Amino acid sequence: MKIVRGSDTAGVAETGGDTPALRLLSLLEVIAAKDQLPTLQSLVEATGWPKPTLHRMLQQLEGAGLLLRDGDGRHYAIGARLKQLAENLLLNDSHGGARHAVLRQLVEEVGESCNLTALSGSEVIYLDRVETAAPLRFYLHPGSRVPAHCSASGKVLLAQLPPAQRQRLLGAAPLTAYTPHTITDPAGLEEEFKRIRRDGHGFDNEEFLPGLMCLAVQVSNGSGRSNLCVALQGPTVRLNRDKALQLLPALQRAADALARIHVDAGNGLKKTSA
Repeated sequence: MKIVRGSDTAGVAETGGDTPALRLLSLLEVIAAKDQLPTLQSLVEATGWPKPTLHRMLQQLEGAGLLLRDGDGRHYAIGARLKQLAENLLLNDSHGGARHAVLRQLVEEVGESCNLTALSGSEVIYLDRVETAAPLRFYLHPGSRVPAHCSASGKVLLAQLPPAQRQRLLGAAPLTAYTPHTITDPAGLEEEFKRIRRDGHGFDNEEFLPGLMCLAVQVSNGSGRSNLCVALQGPTVRLNRDKALQLLPALQRAADALARIHVDAGNGLKKTSA
């Protein structure tokens, strides 16, 4: 689905058919792909659609809870209903069995609990998780949420965002200190993001829960930014920073395997719709 321009077809979505529902869907795609909150005028420029038409469509999407107005009333953000739809798709996608198998193999290799996560606003949501058999462990089930600013996965995903988008997400909620190790200073977090971009992995060293160490890497989507991370975590009596770094190659191999699953899923979808 894409937006095409032309004297008679400006803004019409190439979807194999032009219906009001498909036009609304194509508009949501445009908004979801933007790094910054769009305005009505910026969407006119991006789509080529007439301003009255776009205004009416935005009102429909806002009324349905799929979009919401930002504080200034001019910018549009993803609404709670659309965010919930996206999270449900991630939690329940048909390739869950394949990704769960990758996590299970990773747990067998590293001996610690492992999870697949995605960024959801200023939080991280657990999409899938496999627990270690070790008797001492921290239990977090799929669907659990943790603050992004003090989790390994959250920091990795935040580090990849454009600065304005990252600052907007971090400014939406207090940077709560959950332990004495939590980084709550914005400048300190930016230094942490810089290190993550340089090293390619992120740590949570007792920043969310006392006694918990976590290491995370991003799962590539093959084109641009990804909103997925794979992580391992364990109690600090068993897993310190040096031990976690020894497990980094296994974690990266799992990230590569998960990336292939998602790329294959995308290719399959393209073939189905072709």
